Amino acid sequence: MFDRIAGCYDFLNRVLSLRRDVAWRRQVARMLPDGEELRILDLATGTGDMLLAILDERPRARPVVGLDMAGKMLSRCMEKLRSRQTAGSVHVIRGDAASIALRSGIFDAVTMGFGIRNMEDIVGVLREARRVLKPGGRLLILEFSMPRRPVRWVHLFYLRHVMPRIAGYVSGDSAAYEYLDRTIESFPCGEAFCQLMRDAGFRNARAMPRTFGIATIYQGERQVGMT
Repeated sequence: MFDRIAGCYDFLNRVLSLRRDVAWRRQVARMLPDGEELRILDLATGTGDMLLAILDERPRARPVVGLDMAGKMLSRCMEKLRSRQTAGSVHVIRGDAASIALRSGIFDAVTMGFGIRNMEDIVGVLREARRVLKPGGRLLILEFSMPRRPVRWVHLFYLRHVMPRIAGYVSGDSAAYEYLDRTIESFPCGEAFCQLMRDAGFRNARAMPRTFGIATIYQGERQVGMT
């Protein structure tokens, strides 16, 4: 599905979020642990917007690795990295976030933007993220969420009736954006997701809503001493 919409994915993200997605990713990048030469893994990296936000904030981070299953999304990611002349500082891997083909305990931070709600086994993916983090390493996840009333009513109308029509007209694939609505409405956001992070072995799990709760940044640390 993501390969089908790879060509218009970035454009629609900007239009449908009124460019708030750019600001949200920058906020995630600013929440990375202290230090310049961090080792960072971005899961569900897609077209690379989170990678670029990270490199803007931490240009000396090494290595920065992006992982995604969708080949056409990764091709778009590499085009953007080359245009910014940053392709040499980033390793892009095609792979599954539920089974990361990398050693345990090597990253200072793991990030993910708008990907966790698409995972079949959310806790399994969180455990894989914990596995590749160093003890005390930080997990940062940006995901859509459901705002409180009365904003929720307006947001639901937008998700169900406005967004699929706009996206369907531009992309020719309204089914992909109807799927987006379904996953946003069913995703266990807020404290429910924080509990999933704790179940996966993260401490200090907290949710930080953004833009009236339309999106949320989740943060947690790998517990020291857990394998």
